[in-house]
Amino acid sequence: MRMTSFPRRITQSAGPAAGGGDTIWRRLRSMNWLLVSLIIVAACIGFTVLYSAADGSWQPWAMRQVIRFCLGFALMLTIALVDLRIWWRLAYPIYGIALALLVLVEVIGVGEGSHRWIALGFLNLQPSEVMKVALVLSLARYFNDLDENQIDRLVVMIPPLLLTALPAALVLRQPDLGTATILVALAAAVAFLAGLAWWKFALGAAAVAAAAPITWSMLHDYQRDRVLTFIDPGRDPLGSGYHILQSKIALGSGGLFGKGFIGGTQSQLNFLPEKHTDFIFAMMAEEFGFAGSIFMLSVLVGIMVFCFLMAMRSTSVFSRLIILGLSLNFFFYAFINMAMVMGLMPVVGVPLPMISYGGTAMLTLMIGFGLIQSASIHRGGVASQRVKFG
Repeated sequence: MRMTSFPRRITQSAGPAAGGGDTIWRRLRSMNWLLVSLIIVAACIGFTVLYSAADGSWQPWAMRQVIRFCLGFALMLTIALVDLRIWWRLAYPIYGIALALLVLVEVIGVGEGSHRWIALGFLNLQPSEVMKVALVLSLARYFNDLDENQIDRLVVMIPPLLLTALPAALVLRQPDLGTATILVALAAAVAFLAGLAWWKFALGAAAVAAAAPITWSMLHDYQRDRVLTFIDPGRDPLGSGYHILQSKIALGSGGLFGKGFIGGTQSQLNFLPEKHTDFIFAMMAEEFGFAGSIFMLSVLVGIMVFCFLMAMRSTSVFSRLIILGLSLNFFFYAFINMAMVMGLMPVVGVPLPMISYGGTAMLTLMIGFGLIQSASIHRGGVASQRVKFG
């Protein structure tokens, strides 16, 4: 799969403003409001489940999540209205800031068992979440600026490898294997979508397989337990296997239509751990059943479908890679979380997007949607010709 038939340069010309009349209201009208509506619906599902998780109270989770969503929504609209050329210019500086924040975590990071957050008082900032957006943005600019005949040269892959390896190594030190894996997967996906030959990925996969024994020896004890528990959840039902066993009980007990709002026994009696974050899908399935789960899944799939359609209408490598890269980030969130809750993957700390409680994840997702909207709004003018910035 290649994208070489699309122009590779960001243009100096105006986007929606071509021919005059580019206003904020015009850009607002150019936004995909169906996508925005699905994002709001997904967030409302999250508010509802968090309200139930607190036994029918807006505190301590639901109200904070509402406030964060409102702030994120304002950020999304602001970012969407910014000219795409601005994000092209800021791609590398944003990456540099995110990398500096990851380094800062090494110095002043906080957390129980792992140092992943920077305490800001009103919010515990998780720089690894910011890096997901920054990495996609920087890689999109890098591949946009390459000539078509350069993409298959091995030396061209050195900068993307460094852009990926540095943050992935810092995230592994926190330690956060799940986020580090997502960073590598995002980089690989963006490179593939940019036109990198498949055999280079085969070489990379072979290298990863060869390094598996070394990687296993470097894992922390709790990380090895998660992998072994994934293989056999019953090996330690009251210890490392407790989370996934309780999650499966909650999922299965919901039946077709669930036990009712604030009626889940596993969640309300606190048998289900992390019911407001990592295992919120299990709680929702218990209370709203298979039907409620399918509705939520349909909303998430709808968001990804709209993003994919927006990418197909984009006319530059930069805008298309931004949309596809950030929508894949959303997909990785959802896929890994639900697979983890159902016992199809080892337990890792990946939230369910727009549903799970979490400040940094919510804000970075909304920033990502803002960039997707910006790339879509300016797809027909700002990123449609082969004029390089001076």
